[in-house]
Amino acid sequence: MCGRYSVAVSGADLVDVLELDGTDPGFEWEPTYSVAPRTRAPVIRDRLIDDQRVREGFLPTWGLRPSWAKEKGPRPINARLETAATNGMFRSAFTSARALVPMTGYYEWQEAVEDGKTVKNPSYVHAPDDEFLAAAGLLAFHRGGDDEDWKATFTIITRTGEDAAGEVHDRMPVFLTPAAWDAWLDPEKIGKGQAGDLLDLLDVESRTVAATLRTRPVSRAVNDVRTLNRHDPGLIEAVV
Repeated sequence: MCGRYSVAVSGADLVDVLELDGTDPGFEWEPTYSVAPRTRAPVIRDRLIDDQRVREGFLPTWGLRPSWAKEKGPRPINARLETAATNGMFRSAFTSARALVPMTGYYEWQEAVEDGKTVKNPSYVHAPDDEFLAAAGLLAFHRGGDDEDWKATFTIITRTGEDAAGEVHDRMPVFLTPAAWDAWLDPEKIGKGQAGDLLDLLDVESRTVAATLRTRPVSRAVNDVRTLNRHDPGLIEAVV
């Protein structure tokens, strides 16, 4: 799974690295080392504006809520690659609302026993030299009331853990290389016969990226979202 991650770059850097055509009004982002569910985070989508394909960044909330879902219903932060195209929660988004979720790494936890007590030790999964990563995501939109604006939410697609990432958890985000961004972000609605090809692309791409990932143990300070400073780069520093 992916339950916490970092986006340790500025909004301006995201615009440059992703070659965005623009951002939503109010798009501001500071380097952040702990993005948690139910918070807003940068997401990239392609849209057609006057028949022109435009790539833009905006800040939806992590935890998917389709327009038909109840306010107190589940808001999944992850969608399984194996069922993303068929599960009723994600099927519509997979067909027509695909996105990229920028990351610079993510966290997983493993249990251990110390002095008779169970503790959770975090690991940080990252690319070599903490290079930029882009995970496949899905978008959904809802309105809280008749007079409210549409609100955007997102989820991150995951797959079985592979290579180093698989050593710390049995699931991991589906990461894509830049070569696959255009195909995944295509704003056109896909047909029934295209879903299989897109799933195959995600599988191949994510295996390619997985082979490059590394892990390092980090401080337990990241464990408590209530007390940590999410802008503290010390959260991703290796500990012995």
